[in-house]
This record gives sequence, structure tokens and C-alpha cells, in this order.
Amino acid sequence: MSYQKPKGTNDLLPGTSEKWQFVEETARLIFRDYQYEEIRTPIFEHYEVISRSVGDTTDIVSKEMYDFYDKGDRHVTLRPEGTAPIVRSFVENKLFGPEFSKPYKTYYMGPMFRYERPQAGRLRQFHQIGAEAFGSENPAVDVESMAMALDFFKQLGIQQIKLVINSLGDKETRAAYRQALIDYLEPRSADLSEDSKRRLHENPLRVLDSKDKKDKAIVAEAPSILEYLSESSKEHFETVKTMLTELNIPFEIDSNMVRGLDYYTNTIFEIMSEAPGMGAQSTICAGGRYDGLVEELGGPATPGFGFALGIERVLITMEAEQVVVPVINEIDAYVVGIGEQTNIETLKLVQAIRNFGFSADRDFMDRKAKAQFKTAAKSNAKLALTLGETELAEGVVNVKSMASRNEKAFPLSDIYERFDEVYDEMMTVMFEDK
Repeated sequence: MSYQKPKGTNDLLPGTSEKWQFVEETARLIFRDYQYEEIRTPIFEHYEVISRSVGDTTDIVSKEMYDFYDKGDRHVTLRPEGTAPIVRSFVENKLFGPEFSKPYKTYYMGPMFRYERPQAGRLRQFHQIGAEAFGSENPAVDVESMAMALDFFKQLGIQQIKLVINSLGDKETRAAYRQALIDYLEPRSADLSEDSKRRLHENPLRVLDSKDKKDKAIVAEAPSILEYLSESSKEHFETVKTMLTELNIPFEIDSNMVRGLDYYTNTIFEIMSEAPGMGAQSTICAGGRYDGLVEELGGPATPGFGFALGIERVLITMEAEQVVVPVINEIDAYVVGIGEQTNIETLKLVQAIRNFGFSADRDFMDRKAKAQFKTAAKSNAKLALTLGETELAEGVVNVKSMASRNEKAFPLSDIYERFDEVYDEMMTVMFEDK
């Protein structure tokens, strides 16, 4: 029988995983600069956490969740997105308390799960990096979050992107716009997709997010939600635009952009790739404000703003822009052991070098010296230490700089007692020769 990975999943093998590490570490560095700290939530949550947050009429809840009943007859689901679990954790752990800073800034990264047709950048197990800020209604939080996301892409070397923004307003705005949208769509309902017909009265804003071609053509002429913004929402959005302009951050406005989740209010945004060949996967980061979500999950009224980005799509974007990922593939020392009698001593040498804080490796396949030196070169080893049976009997080891080819014999005791000095000496010689 041939065993294969489940449909819609990937094995991340060495050579690829280093690229993922680069993206993840870049995120950690950028987020730390903005004073965000990491939270790690469970991979599965109670079903109600997601359905109540994301919305029953969204595709995620109605079609895509990996939900099931466990052995205790509890309805649980693999997490399909990151914000709802973070909000649940924020409420459960009372991170809104007076002892915590305001806004409370946190980030996450990890796998998410949605049952949908697998395609490039959209797998059934996919990976997100996200950031959330709780506790402030200030539009500056919106803009700082967008700036942080843009800084992240800039640090990765991604340049062909654009920022698109919109406002979904507050409850007052949504109520007024909901009726206007229904009035516009009802005369055209016969031409809507079946999903949009169902959503027309349940949640008409979801029609704006339809991927159906006929639906897209219809909503293109729909009234703009920006025409229905309440005074407070209009002021918030104007301030966001002013702040982006003051920071010299270019942006576009798309009044039909609604995002795929029900919890958003006021500012929403997408960062889109304009690299060639991205097509339907052009949205590489998205988010917005969700001022009622904490309250919805049982916490005190607490404004929030956040975003998420897909690692798979980020890597596709980097490939489309031909961004070279700096993959570090080198070690400080490779120990070449010649002869069976050197096996134990070679192991001791490698461990001693590591104990000094250096990276080291050795041969485990009893290969000839020539093959071991080839491996040392392929590993970009800085030093090669050669120990044969003669050297072992004499209590010495030959140390060669792989760059300068200079070689010197050292007592074995020097490796065990002062390898850091041996390393500096050999590297100094290499530098002087150059």
C-alpha cells in the first residue's frame, strides 16, 4: 500500500522549510519592533467560538469548517482563521485588565484549516501570520497596523504591492446600507447565484464578497457603503486616509470590498500583489477593525484591529518577484575521522566544539577522507579537523581553513580546552592571507 499526504496539505522539506523560517523570523523581528508579543492558541476550538465570531452565513462556517463531535460529544472544529481564537483567549485570560498595556498588542502564526478546493496558495491546511491590537478606537492603530504589514513585506524584499482600503462603518451605517443594498439587489435577484439569493436577506453584504462572475457584474453597480457612513464612521475613515497620506503610504479605495468575515467594522484593508502571474491569489494580507467582537465572546466592550497573511501566498509572491531568500547553509567545523579507532574521539571532538557554541558535524558512514572533505566543502565548513589513527596516537589533530587552505596541527587538548581560541587563530590567518 502506498501512503500519501492528505489532499490539500504539503510536506515542508529541508530546502523549503528554511524559506518558511525566514518569513517567520522576519515577522517576529518586525512585530517586536512594534511591541507585539506572541500568543499561541489551540489548533482546535469549540465550534461556537468560530461560528459566533465569523458568522453563520459565511462560507467558512457554512461550507469549509473541519468540525466534528469529540468523544465527550463536544462540538469542536479545527481553527479556520486566527482572530476568533485570539479574542477567545483575550477574554478567557482577562488580558483586558488594568495591569495590561493599552492597546494590548499580540501576534500569532500557525496552521489553519478549511475544506475547499485546493489550489496554489489556498490549501486545506494553510498557514497564517497575524497581528491583533485591542483596546483603542484611535485611527492611528489602524494605520500603524497597516504600516507594520507593509514594513514586513518591504523587509522580505517584496515591492510590487498596493494597499486597498474601505470602511464598513458602524451599526448605524450597516443598518442603513443593508436596506439600500437589499433595495438594489431584489429587482436583480433572479440573476444572482444560489448562494447570493440565500444571503440576500440573511446577510446582504455577503453578496458583495461573492466570487461568482454574474454576481460580480451585478454588485459592480451597487450603491457604495461610503455614501451611508455615519458621522463618526466618516470622521474615522477620513482620519485614516489623512494619516496614511502623512506617512507617505499610497493607497486606493475600493467601496465594494467587504472581506469574508462578519465581525469587521469601520476600516478594512487588503494588501495586494501586483507581481506577474498572481491572478486570483493577489490578496496576500487582509484585515480591519472589529470593535464588537470581544463583547460578542463575553468580554467587556473592547475595540480591536488586526490582520492576517498567508505564508504560502507570501512565498508565491516572493517567487513571482524573484526575491532571493538568504538560506544559511554553513557550519563552523567539520571533523574528518579516518580509521575505525577514531570513531569515539571524533564524536568527542564534535561535541566539544558544539559545547563552545560553534556548529559542527562529522561523518557517520565510514567513508574515505576524500568523500568527507567533499561533504565539508558542500556544507560550507569554515574549518576541517582531520583525525587519523596516527594523529590519535600522537594526541594531535590537523586543523585546516577551508578558504585559505592553511593547515596547522594542534594538540587534542587545545580543542577540548580552548577551541574558541583555535578558531579565532585559524580565521585570523585566513583573513590575513586574503
